Amino acid sequence: MKVIFMGTPDFAVGTLEEIIAAGHEVALAVTQPDKPKGRGKEMQFPPVKEAALSHGIEVYQPKRIREPECIRYLAKYQPDIIIVAAFGQILPKEILDMPKYGCVNVHASLLPKYRGAAPIQWAVINGDSVSGVTTMRMDVGLDTGDMIDKVEVALAEDETGGSLFDRLALEGAKLCVKTMEKIENKTAVYTKQNEEEATHTRMISKKMGKIDWNMGAVELERLIRGLNPWPSAYTSLNGKSLKVWKASVIDGGNKEQAATVVKSDGKSLWVQTGCGILSLEEVQLEGKKRMMTADFLRGYQIAEGETLGTK
Repeated sequence: MKVIFMGTPDFAVGTLEEIIAAGHEVALAVTQPDKPKGRGKEMQFPPVKEAALSHGIEVYQPKRIREPECIRYLAKYQPDIIIVAAFGQILPKEILDMPKYGCVNVHASLLPKYRGAAPIQWAVINGDSVSGVTTMRMDVGLDTGDMIDKVEVALAEDETGGSLFDRLALEGAKLCVKTMEKIENKTAVYTKQNEEEATHTRMISKKMGKIDWNMGAVELERLIRGLNPWPSAYTSLNGKSLKVWKASVIDGGNKEQAATVVKSDGKSLWVQTGCGILSLEEVQLEGKKRMMTADFLRGYQIAEGETLGTK
């Protein structure tokens, strides 16, 4: 099939590569504009742009895909299908109706659960045992279109937002190609979503990573995993930011002491929460590298009774 591919982050790259490997003609890759990154604010290509250029595919980077000139630009390619994977912009009806086989989205959740942004992180944060990917025929709503295929992925006990991201990207890429084959040979089955079961997620922001020690240890441990690697969970120690990359839950303690260090013996660092104790296992002090807590405590003294998060 002749394909216009729309995607931006790393999650979408595998899908683009699988489509190419399956022998489809990717006539155009549409992605978000380049953005400045790092201290030097140098302009950086989106991952999909880098991948497309490596295959000699033309790249188009509109600020607003809804603009009439953008719609006209896409129309000249006369695509059989448009594949969308984490593109980052809402498509207007004129584009949705453009291809022969419509627009198909690769969405990183088991729809209708977790429509919207950041379904991967929320699956970890909410303690889900299963996540997955859904391919669907797009309509004018936000992830409301008819479902075509699904694949389920069980979450590991130590699953992070980053590890689940990688696993779902791989599964989504394979699922997309299978879906395209079914659409082309007219065996695809389109299933309407149950609106009563629909849930929505919100964007992940840096401020979400600030640890509220009045929360329970179980919830905080999941938050730490869900926000790893971005934007990361953090607290403060003696006026400096302290990122927490890994933690475990210990029952007990006194919730009246929330945010207090209840154990610091040179190897372990336990902090009381609103329900249970959180053992910090991998941390990163502002300006320093990530390290296991035992290594961190060899160079940094923390007394029992100190309070975290007072910055």
